[in-house]
Amino acid sequence: MQKELLLEGHKVEIILNGLHCTSCATKIEDSVKKLDGLKEANLDFVNNKLILYARNLEQLDIITEEAIKIIKKYEPHLKLEIIKDNAKSKNDNKDAFEKKELLKLGIGLVLFALVILFKFTLPIELGLYLISYILVGGEVLSKAFRNIIRGQVFDENFLMTIATIGAFSIGEFPEAVAVMLFYQIGETFQDVAVNRSRKSIKALMDIRPDYANMLIAGKEKKVDPEDVEVGDLIIVKPGEKVPLDGKVVEGTTMIDTAALTGESVPRKVGVGEEILSGSINKTGLIKVEVTKEFGDSTVNKIIELVQNASSRKSTTENFITKFARYYTPVVVYAAAALAIIPPLVIEGATFSRWIYRALIFLVISCPCALVVSIPLGFFGGIGGASKNGVLIKGSNYLEALNYVSTVVFDKTGTLTKGVFKVTDVKPNNNFTKQDLLEYAALAEVHSSHPIAKSIIKSYGKTINPELVEAYEEIAGQGVKVKARGKEILAGNLKLMELQDINYTHNAQVGTVVHVAVDKVYAGSILISDVIKDDSKQAIENLRKQGVKKLVMLTGDNRKVGEYVASELGLDEAYTELLPDNKVEKVEQLLKERGKNEKLVFVGDGINDAPVLARADIGVAMGGLGSDAAIEAADVVLMTDEPSKLVSAIKIAKRTKSIVWQNIVIALGVKGFFLLLGTIGIATMWEAVFADVGVALIAVLNAMRVLSVKNIS
Repeated sequence: MQKELLLEGHKVEIILNGLHCTSCATKIEDSVKKLDGLKEANLDFVNNKLILYARNLEQLDIITEEAIKIIKKYEPHLKLEIIKDNAKSKNDNKDAFEKKELLKLGIGLVLFALVILFKFTLPIELGLYLISYILVGGEVLSKAFRNIIRGQVFDENFLMTIATIGAFSIGEFPEAVAVMLFYQIGETFQDVAVNRSRKSIKALMDIRPDYANMLIAGKEKKVDPEDVEVGDLIIVKPGEKVPLDGKVVEGTTMIDTAALTGESVPRKVGVGEEILSGSINKTGLIKVEVTKEFGDSTVNKIIELVQNASSRKSTTENFITKFARYYTPVVVYAAAALAIIPPLVIEGATFSRWIYRALIFLVISCPCALVVSIPLGFFGGIGGASKNGVLIKGSNYLEALNYVSTVVFDKTGTLTKGVFKVTDVKPNNNFTKQDLLEYAALAEVHSSHPIAKSIIKSYGKTINPELVEAYEEIAGQGVKVKARGKEILAGNLKLMELQDINYTHNAQVGTVVHVAVDKVYAGSILISDVIKDDSKQAIENLRKQGVKKLVMLTGDNRKVGEYVASELGLDEAYTELLPDNKVEKVEQLLKERGKNEKLVFVGDGINDAPVLARADIGVAMGGLGSDAAIEAADVVLMTDEPSKLVSAIKIAKRTKSIVWQNIVIALGVKGFFLLLGTIGIATMWEAVFADVGVALIAVLNAMRVLSVKNIS
């Protein structure tokens, strides 16, 4: 499955404040998706957010206007906010809507209690019931009739309208009002539960800094982090959040990175070290030079990733949405059959009795419990994962982690620390060790690769980049430069062979850089990397989670690759690969996996971006990983620990378990009460519990997924 990137500049978000109706949300999303010029649309019910991507920038404003019209058509009371280029604009002013609804609900409840507790004549009793019914259910009736006029018949508003009007028609006045009353009360409690759940999940990501202490002309001023530019100096005091990414230029402190990485142990930072936004300064006052604007900062990227994750829906969510779309009409027709057929074929059966049973059938069958709790469960899983230092970009990827059968690792920086050190220098013939290191340092001066940095560090002297007259990087082989009038080659054996250099083979375990000067072999430099402390444990735990095949792909030489694979107990290792070779190997492994099985690729380098995008699930090491790898990945591990992948899989399995518990609870309870209602045992009161009560239970159960904090 090749992933498609969407253009951020062609995107707009519409916040739907006050959206509680799940079927309305589905109808809005379905209608918006039919707009011309739209590339993609996702309605995130959990975050009350509609995200639109236009095919081109010119169409974005028109699409936004049309989308607002559609929203107003189905939910005219919603208070809208348009977010485009980080700017919000309010579109509505009906702040008192919910208060009015609660007031009407309260008055309706009082009238209903009066007519139940005291005796009235039939006309007065009926009048009070009708007034109470209209006050309580007026909005439900209004929505049902509006939708019928638009041809959008089947939803929970329609079910409640038919059920309660039907109860009135057969003389069941108290139950007609009671059903609407308790439905509305239940919906209110459900809305409260959902809103609290939303807040609980968002509180997990409450890492956005409120301000920055910027130094202006030597004086400290409290400003919005978005107003700070690259190169500005900020002060971070003990107890404050670090507002922007930067480099410490003065002071030493301990910082808490738990909100970013899930790690509870603070770490020390001093002058010259990088510090990430979202961290909390624990002890000393530090002065920081800002290296990234707020929009590009770590904290902002994390918040955006988590908040936008719900727009990428899982297979289960999409199935439930479709299920609800077809389920409601089927239920209505089944209820009609239940009301009409038995009195015609069963001797002694009356229409009033079977109509009553059919009305109970309608009340019980509302699919709210599933439609609300399932996306909430997935969003909770994503929020819980973020607290464990794992960013999952969509509930589709969270669900896919349940079916991982093959994990493919890059080596350097993924399974090994990527902290290289020169451990041996072998000059050839007339070259000294210092000569060899100097030529290698000249060749690598423009490279940012850890191997190049280790050579320059080992040389120990400052290299003037201007000495390099020409520089050519040869993919998968090394570099070719011209410096001080000499041609210098530095790379692996392939480079020496292609350039017809008569080299000396170095059989030591490690990364060997061969150097040639003016076609004369100068010698080799051995650079060693270290396997990460938790790599072996991660491999063992992945097997315990049911992963069948563990593979390593590396551009390093065969001896090093096989040594690392042997130490970690990997099933296969492919070495000396170019970036395109890695993609080929992954495509080959994709063909070998089972039908419903998923392949994960874990990498950290810029050259891993193509293969991250090609895998079923691309996982980037976020702590030291490149921006390109993180952008291409579906899951980001905020620490450079392979064991975080195990945590991600455990969280995915727990989320799936809770989601399926809700499916079983909802369908099981509803099925049981449908049976009782059909045979005449269940009344309208049980029906209301089977609808609203089950929805509340499902929402509360979905919130258990947040207990995944510090899973290991």
